[in-house]
Amino acid sequence: YLLYLVFGAVVFSSVELPYEDLLRQELGKLKQRFLEEHSCLQEQQLEQFLMRVLEASNYGVSVLSNASGNWNWDFTSSLFFASTVLSTTGYGHTVPLSDGGKAFCIIYSVIGIPFTLLFLTAVVQRIIVYVTRRPVLYFHIRWGFSKQVVAIIHAIVLGFITVSCFFLIPAAIFSVLEDDWNFLESFYFCFISLSTIGLGDYVPGEGYNQKFRELYKIGITCYLLLGLIAMLVVLETFCELHELKKFRKLFYVKKDKEEDQVHIMEHDQLSFSSISDQAASMKDDQKANEPFVTSQSPTSNDSSLNN
Repeated sequence: YLLYLVFGAVVFSSVELPYEDLLRQELGKLKQRFLEEHSCLQEQQLEQFLMRVLEASNYGVSVLSNASGNWNWDFTSSLFFASTVLSTTGYGHTVPLSDGGKAFCIIYSVIGIPFTLLFLTAVVQRIIVYVTRRPVLYFHIRWGFSKQVVAIIHAIVLGFITVSCFFLIPAAIFSVLEDDWNFLESFYFCFISLSTIGLGDYVPGEGYNQKFRELYKIGITCYLLLGLIAMLVVLETFCELHELKKFRKLFYVKKDKEEDQVHIMEHDQLSFSSISDQAASMKDDQKANEPFVTSQSPTSNDSSLNN
Protein backbone atom coordinates (compact mmCIF):
# COMPACT_ATOMS: atom_id res chain seq x y z
CA TYR A 1 0.00 0.00 0.00
CA LEU A 2 2.86 2.37 0.78
CA LEU A 3 4.43 1.54 -2.60
CA TYR A 4 1.09 2.36 -4.27
CA LEU A 5 1.00 5.73 -2.47
CA VAL A 6 4.56 6.49 -3.58
CA PHE A 7 3.73 5.44 -7.14
CA GLY A 8 0.76 7.85 -7.24
CA ALA A 9 2.85 10.68 -5.83
CA VAL A 10 5.57 10.15 -8.46
CA VAL A 11 3.09 10.09 -11.34
CA PHE A 12 1.13 13.15 -10.17
CA SER A 13 4.32 15.09 -9.54
CA SER A 14 5.82 14.28 -12.94
CA VAL A 15 2.61 15.08 -14.81
CA GLU A 16 1.35 18.18 -12.96
CA LEU A 17 4.54 19.96 -11.93
CA PRO A 18 5.37 21.28 -15.44
CA TYR A 19 1.83 22.71 -15.81
CA GLU A 20 2.11 24.40 -12.42
CA ASP A 21 5.42 25.96 -13.45
CA LEU A 22 3.93 27.31 -16.68
CA LEU A 23 0.96 28.77 -14.81
CA ARG A 24 3.23 30.48 -12.28
CA GLN A 25 5.30 32.04 -15.06
CA GLU A 26 2.16 33.25 -16.83
CA LEU A 27 0.75 34.83 -13.68
CA GLY A 28 4.07 36.49 -12.92
CA LYS A 29 4.20 38.04 -16.38
CA LEU A 30 0.61 39.27 -16.13
CA LYS A 31 1.27 40.84 -12.75
CA GLN A 32 4.43 42.55 -13.98
CA ARG A 33 2.67 43.89 -17.08
CA PHE A 34 -0.22 45.19 -14.99
CA LEU A 35 2.18 47.09 -12.69
CA GLU A 36 4.01 48.58 -15.68
CA GLU A 37 0.77 49.78 -17.23
CA HIS A 38 -0.45 51.25 -13.91
CA SER A 39 2.60 52.91 -12.44
CA CYS A 40 0.54 54.76 -9.84
CA LEU A 41 -0.29 51.46 -8.15
CA GLN A 42 2.22 49.99 -5.76
CA GLU A 43 2.95 46.25 -5.71
CA GLN A 44 2.07 45.99 -2.01
CA GLN A 45 -1.40 47.43 -2.61
CA LEU A 46 -1.99 45.01 -5.46
CA GLU A 47 -0.86 42.11 -3.27
CA GLN A 48 -3.31 43.07 -0.52
CA PHE A 49 -6.17 43.36 -2.99
CA LEU A 50 -5.42 40.00 -4.60
CA MET A 51 -5.10 38.36 -1.18
CA ARG A 52 -8.54 39.59 -0.20
CA VAL A 53 -10.04 38.46 -3.51
CA LEU A 54 -8.55 34.99 -3.18
CA GLU A 55 -9.76 34.71 0.40
CA ALA A 56 -13.31 35.58 -0.68
CA SER A 57 -13.04 33.13 -3.58
CA ASN A 58 -12.23 30.33 -1.13
CA TYR A 59 -15.58 31.05 0.50
CA GLY A 60 -17.40 30.85 -2.82
CA VAL A 61 -17.74 34.63 -3.30
CA SER A 62 -16.38 36.09 -6.54
CA VAL A 63 -15.53 39.70 -7.26
CA LEU A 64 -16.24 39.30 -10.98
CA SER A 65 -19.24 41.18 -12.29
CA ASN A 66 -20.53 38.25 -14.33
CA ALA A 67 -20.71 36.07 -11.21
CA SER A 68 -22.38 38.56 -8.89
CA GLY A 69 -25.86 37.29 -9.78
CA ASN A 70 -25.24 33.79 -8.41
CA TRP A 71 -25.99 33.44 -4.72
CA ASN A 72 -24.35 30.60 -2.82
CA TRP A 73 -26.83 30.36 0.02
CA ASP A 74 -30.26 30.45 -1.56
CA PHE A 75 -32.48 27.44 -0.85
CA THR A 76 -31.44 25.28 -3.80
CA SER A 77 -27.74 25.99 -3.30
CA SER A 78 -28.08 25.25 0.40
CA LEU A 79 -29.88 21.99 -0.41
CA PHE A 80 -27.04 21.05 -2.75
CA PHE A 81 -24.50 21.95 -0.05
CA ALA A 82 -26.34 19.83 2.55
CA SER A 83 -26.35 16.83 0.21
CA THR A 84 -22.61 17.14 -0.44
CA VAL A 85 -21.93 17.38 3.30
CA LEU A 86 -24.03 14.37 4.29
CA SER A 87 -22.70 12.23 1.43
CA THR A 88 -19.12 13.26 2.43
CA THR A 89 -18.48 14.51 -1.12
CA GLY A 90 -17.67 18.06 0.00
CA TYR A 91 -16.69 20.03 -3.09
CA GLY A 92 -15.40 22.91 -1.00
CA HIS A 93 -16.58 25.60 -3.43
CA THR A 94 -19.05 26.86 -0.81
CA VAL A 95 -18.32 26.90 2.90
CA PRO A 96 -20.03 28.52 5.90
CA LEU A 97 -19.01 32.13 6.49
CA SER A 98 -20.34 32.79 10.00
CA ASP A 99 -19.37 31.16 13.27
CA GLY A 100 -22.96 30.05 13.76
CA GLY A 101 -22.96 28.37 10.37
CA LYS A 102 -19.71 26.56 11.13
CA ALA A 103 -21.01 25.36 14.52
CA PHE A 104 -24.29 24.18 12.98
CA CYS A 105 -22.36 22.40 10.21
CA ILE A 106 -20.47 20.40 12.83
CA ILE A 107 -23.63 19.36 14.71
CA TYR A 108 -25.52 18.73 11.47
CA SER A 109 -22.73 16.49 10.14
CA VAL A 110 -22.24 14.53 13.36
CA ILE A 111 -25.92 13.56 13.33
CA GLY A 112 -26.50 13.48 9.58
CA ILE A 113 -23.55 11.45 8.28
CA PRO A 114 -24.26 8.32 10.38
CA PHE A 115 -27.95 8.69 9.56
CA THR A 116 -27.09 8.93 5.86
CA LEU A 117 -24.94 5.80 6.07
CA LEU A 118 -27.77 3.97 7.82
CA PHE A 119 -30.26 5.17 5.23
CA LEU A 120 -28.05 4.14 2.30
CA THR A 121 -27.35 0.74 3.86
CA ALA A 122 -31.06 0.09 4.37
CA VAL A 123 -31.93 1.15 0.82
CA VAL A 124 -29.10 -0.87 -0.77
CA GLN A 125 -29.96 -4.02 1.21
CA ARG A 126 -33.53 -3.84 -0.08
CA ILE A 127 -32.64 -3.00 -3.66
CA ILE A 128 -30.00 -5.72 -3.98
CA VAL A 129 -32.60 -8.40 -3.25
CA TYR A 130 -34.54 -7.49 -6.42
CA VAL A 131 -31.58 -6.40 -8.54
CA THR A 132 -28.99 -9.08 -7.75
CA ARG A 133 -30.06 -12.05 -5.63
CA ARG A 134 -33.42 -12.90 -7.20
CA PRO A 135 -32.21 -12.64 -10.83
CA VAL A 136 -29.20 -14.86 -10.06
CA LEU A 137 -31.37 -17.44 -8.30
CA TYR A 138 -33.93 -17.32 -11.13
CA PHE A 139 -31.39 -18.20 -13.83
CA HIS A 140 -29.76 -20.75 -11.53
CA ILE A 141 -32.98 -22.59 -10.63
CA ARG A 142 -35.03 -22.08 -13.79
CA TRP A 143 -32.33 -22.68 -16.40
CA GLY A 144 -29.88 -24.76 -14.41
CA PHE A 145 -26.86 -22.54 -14.99
CA SER A 146 -23.98 -22.49 -12.54
CA LYS A 147 -24.64 -19.98 -9.79
CA GLN A 148 -21.08 -18.66 -9.83
CA VAL A 149 -21.09 -18.12 -13.61
CA VAL A 150 -24.48 -16.41 -13.49
CA ALA A 151 -23.30 -14.16 -10.63
CA ILE A 152 -20.18 -13.07 -12.56
CA ILE A 153 -22.13 -12.32 -15.76
CA HIS A 154 -24.81 -10.48 -13.80
CA ALA A 155 -22.21 -8.35 -11.99
CA ILE A 156 -20.54 -7.41 -15.28
CA VAL A 157 -23.88 -6.51 -16.91
CA LEU A 158 -24.99 -4.52 -13.87
CA GLY A 159 -21.66 -2.65 -13.82
CA PHE A 160 -21.98 -1.80 -17.52
CA ILE A 161 -25.55 -0.52 -17.05
CA THR A 162 -24.49 1.60 -14.06
CA VAL A 163 -21.53 3.10 -15.93
CA SER A 164 -23.79 3.91 -18.88
CA CYS A 165 -26.64 5.41 -16.85
CA PHE A 166 -24.61 7.32 -14.25
CA PHE A 167 -21.35 8.13 -16.03
CA LEU A 168 -21.53 8.13 -19.84
CA ILE A 169 -25.02 9.56 -20.34
CA PRO A 170 -24.72 12.23 -17.56
CA ALA A 171 -21.27 13.17 -18.88
CA ALA A 172 -22.78 13.81 -22.31
CA ILE A 173 -25.55 15.89 -20.73
CA PHE A 174 -23.14 17.94 -18.61
CA SER A 175 -20.92 18.61 -21.63
CA VAL A 176 -23.95 20.17 -23.33
CA LEU A 177 -25.32 22.11 -20.34
CA GLU A 178 -21.94 23.41 -19.14
CA ASP A 179 -20.31 25.75 -21.63
CA ASP A 180 -16.72 25.22 -20.51
CA TRP A 181 -16.82 21.43 -20.05
CA ASN A 182 -15.89 18.83 -22.61
CA PHE A 183 -16.84 15.16 -22.37
CA LEU A 184 -13.68 14.17 -20.48
CA GLU A 185 -14.15 16.92 -17.89
CA SER A 186 -17.81 15.96 -17.46
CA PHE A 187 -16.93 12.29 -17.03
CA TYR A 188 -14.24 13.35 -14.58
CA PHE A 189 -16.82 15.30 -12.56
CA CYS A 190 -19.19 12.30 -12.47
CA PHE A 191 -16.49 9.96 -11.23
CA ILE A 192 -15.09 12.39 -8.64
CA SER A 193 -18.61 13.04 -7.34
CA LEU A 194 -19.98 9.49 -7.17
CA SER A 195 -16.76 8.18 -5.64
CA THR A 196 -17.24 10.88 -2.93
CA ILE A 197 -13.77 12.30 -3.60
CA GLY A 198 -15.20 15.75 -4.32
CA LEU A 199 -12.18 17.80 -5.35
CA GLY A 200 -14.34 20.81 -6.18
CA ASP A 201 -12.48 21.93 -9.30
CA TYR A 202 -15.62 21.27 -11.37
CA VAL A 203 -19.00 22.17 -9.91
CA PRO A 204 -22.09 22.32 -12.15
CA GLY A 205 -24.55 25.18 -12.11
CA GLU A 206 -21.98 27.86 -11.29
CA GLY A 207 -21.74 29.40 -14.75
CA TYR A 208 -22.75 32.91 -15.70
CA ASN A 209 -26.53 33.25 -16.31
CA GLN A 210 -27.17 29.53 -15.91
CA LYS A 211 -30.65 28.76 -17.20
CA PHE A 212 -33.08 27.20 -14.71
CA ARG A 213 -30.34 27.24 -12.08
CA GLU A 214 -32.64 26.28 -9.17
CA LEU A 215 -34.13 23.32 -11.02
CA TYR A 216 -30.67 22.37 -12.25
CA LYS A 217 -29.30 22.27 -8.69
CA ILE A 218 -32.18 20.10 -7.49
CA GLY A 219 -31.61 17.72 -10.40
CA ILE A 220 -27.90 17.44 -9.57
CA THR A 221 -28.76 16.71 -5.94
CA CYS A 222 -31.06 13.86 -6.99
CA TYR A 223 -28.41 12.60 -9.41
CA LEU A 224 -25.80 12.44 -6.65
CA LEU A 225 -28.06 10.51 -4.26
CA LEU A 226 -29.27 8.04 -6.88
CA GLY A 227 -25.78 7.61 -8.29
CA LEU A 228 -24.34 6.94 -4.86
CA ILE A 229 -27.00 4.27 -4.23
CA ALA A 230 -26.25 2.68 -7.62
CA MET A 231 -22.52 2.63 -6.89
CA LEU A 232 -23.13 0.92 -3.53
CA VAL A 233 -25.40 -1.66 -5.15
CA VAL A 234 -22.72 -2.51 -7.72
CA LEU A 235 -20.04 -2.74 -5.04
CA GLU A 236 -22.22 -4.99 -2.91
CA THR A 237 -22.93 -7.17 -5.96
CA PHE A 238 -19.23 -7.63 -6.68
CA CYS A 239 -18.49 -8.27 -3.01
CA GLU A 240 -20.94 -11.19 -3.01
CA LEU A 241 -19.03 -12.99 -5.78
CA HIS A 242 -17.55 -16.28 -4.62
CA GLU A 243 -14.12 -15.47 -6.03
CA LEU A 244 -13.89 -12.17 -4.17
CA LYS A 245 -15.01 -13.81 -0.95
CA LYS A 246 -12.19 -16.34 -1.29
CA PHE A 247 -9.76 -13.51 -2.00
CA ARG A 248 -10.87 -11.58 1.09
CA LYS A 249 -10.43 -14.66 3.26
CA LEU A 250 -6.72 -14.60 2.47
CA PHE A 251 -6.42 -11.46 4.61
CA TYR A 252 -8.53 -12.65 7.53
CA VAL A 253 -6.88 -13.45 10.85
CA LYS A 254 -6.87 -17.23 11.26
CA LYS A 255 -7.35 -18.80 14.70
CA ASP A 256 -5.14 -21.58 16.00
CA LYS A 257 -7.07 -24.82 15.49
CA GLU A 258 -5.22 -26.72 18.24
CA GLU A 259 -6.23 -24.17 20.85
CA ASP A 260 -9.81 -24.26 19.62
CA GLN A 261 -9.88 -28.08 19.82
CA VAL A 262 -8.42 -28.03 23.34
CA HIS A 263 -11.15 -25.64 24.47
CA ILE A 264 -13.81 -27.78 22.81
CA MET A 265 -12.51 -30.97 24.44
CA GLU A 266 -12.48 -29.33 27.84
CA HIS A 267 -16.05 -28.16 27.41
CA ASP A 268 -17.12 -31.59 26.13
CA GLN A 269 -15.48 -33.43 29.02
CA LEU A 270 -17.10 -31.11 31.50
CA SER A 271 -20.48 -31.53 29.88
CA PHE A 272 -20.24 -35.33 29.62
CA SER A 273 -19.06 -35.73 33.20
CA SER A 274 -21.78 -33.46 34.50
CA ILE A 275 -24.41 -35.35 32.51
CA SER A 276 -23.20 -38.75 33.77
CA ASP A 277 -23.13 -37.50 37.36
CA GLN A 278 -26.61 -36.10 37.01
CA ALA A 279 -27.88 -39.37 35.50
CA ALA A 280 -26.38 -41.45 38.30
CA SER A 281 -27.87 -39.26 41.00
CA MET A 282 -31.27 -39.36 39.29
CA LYS A 283 -31.20 -43.19 39.22
CA ASP A 284 -30.35 -43.35 42.91
CA ASP A 285 -33.14 -40.95 43.75
CA GLN A 286 -35.58 -42.96 41.64
CA LYS A 287 -34.70 -46.23 43.40
CA ALA A 288 -35.03 -44.64 46.78
CA ASN A 289 -38.45 -43.28 45.96
CA GLU A 290 -39.93 -46.57 44.64
CA PRO A 291 -42.06 -47.99 47.54
CA PHE A 292 -42.76 -51.51 46.16
CA VAL A 293 -39.23 -52.45 45.23
CA THR A 294 -37.03 -54.06 47.86
CA SER A 295 -33.52 -55.15 47.43
CA GLN A 296 -32.95 -58.92 47.88
CA SER A 297 -29.72 -60.52 48.91
CA PRO A 298 -28.19 -63.32 46.84
CA THR A 299 -28.72 -65.87 49.70
CA SER A 300 -32.45 -65.27 49.83
CA ASN A 301 -32.69 -65.76 46.09
CA ASP A 302 -30.83 -69.07 46.30
CA SER A 303 -33.07 -70.36 49.09
CA SER A 304 -36.16 -69.48 47.17
CA LEU A 305 -34.89 -71.37 44.15
CA ASN A 306 -34.10 -74.46 46.26
CA ASN A 307 -37.58 -74.42 47.70
